[in-house]
Amino acid sequence: MKMTFYKYQGTGNDFVVIDNRNGFFPKDNHSMIAEICNRKYGIGADGFLLLENNSKVDFTMVYYNADGKLGSMCGNGGRCIVHFANFLNIINENIVFEAIDGLHEASIHNEIISLKMNDVATINVNTNSVFLNTGSPHHIEMVKDLKNYNVAENGSLIRNKTYGKEGSNINFVEKIGTNLFAVRTYERGVEAETLSCGTGVTAVAIALSETNRIDSNNVELHTEGGNLLVHFNKLNGTYYDVYLEGPAKQVFKGEWKW
Repeated sequence: MKMTFYKYQGTGNDFVVIDNRNGFFPKDNHSMIAEICNRKYGIGADGFLLLENNSKVDFTMVYYNADGKLGSMCGNGGRCIVHFANFLNIINENIVFEAIDGLHEASIHNEIISLKMNDVATINVNTNSVFLNTGSPHHIEMVKDLKNYNVAENGSLIRNKTYGKEGSNINFVEKIGTNLFAVRTYERGVEAETLSCGTGVTAVAIALSETNRIDSNNVELHTEGGNLLVHFNKLNGTYYDVYLEGPAKQVFKGEWKW
């Protein structure tokens, strides 16, 4: 058998994307998904996305981590699948789709995708870090000299020692300008640093606001793969109207045989 796939990237966070509206893909074949995402023996990707039919909204997004396991919400993946839905001509300018953490609104303008994330009300501020969930769990920690920081070693240590088997994504952050911060992320499921993490930069922006490190509800986040913008409102301790904005790009099309 063979299937058509599309390779996407959103600020360097890359995905294999499949149109599964006819339900042909064997979703329980986790080993094949891991093989597809393998950079040596497969196509290579940080994650795997299925676009599926939904009777109530525009479509459903199903996301798998690179290890082949069903993942939590992926912000950059969400932006990429909106671009893909636009490519398939199944959406208009304004979109609603369903992901594992519920419904998400989105819009696309000139290759820039704006994705509405879920409200955040629970934020744990610790002495040296902040923990919150933006559809995926995130640990945020301020560091110095981020460019030379050992993200792989320190991220893996915190991910496993502090958060155990379930794990958490680990974000290291450094201020580089007014309301401009650099972010590097170690992602669970990939078990390595990725060039960008959408739910990660969203969590970073909220954590920066919660710890009074920014004076605006618009934050620019510089990742290794490019810049993303997060903006939000806050009322009675809850962050709402949280939007993640940035580019997404279709890189190539191919066939996978099995």
